[in-house]
Amino acid sequence: MPGLAQELNSPAPPVLAEQAVRAPGASCLEPAPLITLDQYQGPFQKVVGVFYETLDRKSVHEPHYKAGALLCSLETKDKFALFIHDAFDPLSFMTAGFFAGLDQAQNNDPSYGQGAAGYGKRFGADFTDQTTLRFFTDFAYPTIFSEDPRYYRLAHGSTRQRFFHAVGHTFVAHRDDGRHMFNYSEWLGVATAAAMSNAYHRGNERGFGPSATRAGYALGTEMGFDVVREFWPEIARKLRMPFRDHNEPGPTN
Repeated sequence: MPGLAQELNSPAPPVLAEQAVRAPGASCLEPAPLITLDQYQGPFQKVVGVFYETLDRKSVHEPHYKAGALLCSLETKDKFALFIHDAFDPLSFMTAGFFAGLDQAQNNDPSYGQGAAGYGKRFGADFTDQTTLRFFTDFAYPTIFSEDPRYYRLAHGSTRQRFFHAVGHTFVAHRDDGRHMFNYSEWLGVATAAAMSNAYHRGNERGFGPSATRAGYALGTEMGFDVVREFWPEIARKLRMPFRDHNEPGPTN
């Protein structure tokens, strides 16, 4: 595979410095725009690039590098746009396809049957699960509670500090005004999605216990993604991906 070998041995693309931009006439800082897929030239470009965009869409840096700085909050339309991007991201379709395959192999929801028709029903149900979860955690509850649905990356301190910061996001989020608050959107969104899934997962076990198990699995998955988001700068450099990092010197003209 000469093409892959050449990519692996090619010099890494330059690291791009994150530069928060002050919105005109505003007292808050706008996060730098996302790096686009065409800026990544490393191995497995499309697959890793799609995964990267999914992770970084909901990640911003804690504005600790500028005294008194506050990130601009997301307006209602921005939260809705975040939900749409997350729900119809290519990774969402791949994830639904993967779990539909597992459900088919284990014959979960046996009323769906087997074969292509059964797989299609399971895919639709799993995709609906994800979409419902994103609707409530990215848009509905963040709007109701004036909560910022993004993950605030710490990006400094020890590995232990950063790890517990990422895990703590399941419990502590940011208000639109930058203050800390309990992460109502995560918990209520997961609970609501788990309860609603019983309507179309007719083979699901009913009752509090099974629903709590499904909700716990969803919370654990989101916690894992937050840990990956926190350490994504280091992972990105290993994968030869560009990454805007406020600790790196900015580009010079």
